[in-house]
Amino acid sequence: MTMDGKQQGELPIISESDIVACRKVIRTLSTNAGFGITDVTRIVTAVSELARNIYVHAECGKMRWNIMHQPGKIGIELIFEDNGQGIADIEQAMQPGFSTVKSMGMGLPGVKRLMDEMRIDSIAGAGSTVTIKKWARAR
Repeated sequence: MTMDGKQQGELPIISESDIVACRKVIRTLSTNAGFGITDVTRIVTAVSELARNIYVHAECGKMRWNIMHQPGKIGIELIFEDNGQGIADIEQAMQPGFSTVKSMGMGLPGVKRLMDEMRIDSIAGAGSTVTIKKWARAR
């Protein structure tokens, strides 16, 4: 059902190539778990954004993944963790158009729109943890 039968795993994010590795692993996992092509694209887009955020803002971190099972549905949970500077104002960071690096500012709000659930925990000066989930009907 999943890549190599694994229900959970972890990947480091320390270089730009790790962003690609995260995308590739999650594309395979979500496809094998039974997500349709539209949801796979949504999940991979969210992964790309959050992995890039770690690389750009914190320099290093990790992505953990977990395949979840509930009666009649299957899901994927993705947890992005870093020990960077943290997000000073989560509410502000979730506003479309807000950016600390002169980008379009669609990253975190865009991820929230793509996924079913999203949670951000951050401590200024100590890092951030972003947890996202997507659900699909079980096959």
